[in-house]
Amino acid sequence: MQCNFCDKKATVFLTQLVDGEMKKMCLCEECAEEKGVTDPAGFSLADSVIGQEPVSGQGEIAGGAGEGVPCPVCGFTFGKFQQVGRLGCSECYTTFSDEISRRLGGMHKGVVHVGRVPEGLVEAHARQQRLDQLRSRLEQAIAAENYEEAAGLRDEIHEVETSVVTQP
Repeated sequence: MQCNFCDKKATVFLTQLVDGEMKKMCLCEECAEEKGVTDPAGFSLADSVIGQEPVSGQGEIAGGAGEGVPCPVCGFTFGKFQQVGRLGCSECYTTFSDEISRRLGGMHKGVVHVGRVPEGLVEAHARQQRLDQLRSRLEQAIAAENYEEAAGLRDEIHEVETSVVTQP
């Protein structure tokens, strides 16, 4: 197999399942090293590399290192993050929070846990889900200026919250 970036013999193979679709990337040793894929600490870089297409004939990730506002502390740009798969400092998380959130949102199916719950926490988990649902409906009722429904939801939230306190 050949490298997707430079057509040399590929020695590094990345495979990722995204939205039920398998994406594969083949890299030669030089391109893998350049992208930081061979670094054991940078293995999450597969997400960045597979999600990007090479610029034709240049062997670079689309959206190069010069793009975007640099981090005020270390000077890192989001483009540089896309190349190396790591941020430069802790302030980068704040500086690039919008871009990082967008990218993480695409990697995961949702923001709510839908897996199994430990046996002792089933009731507490169900109660918390109910509270979250009621609070969401309360916000919607207030936004729609439906204050009567909002008052009822407020009371129901209060009941659920106090039932948590009174149970041993």
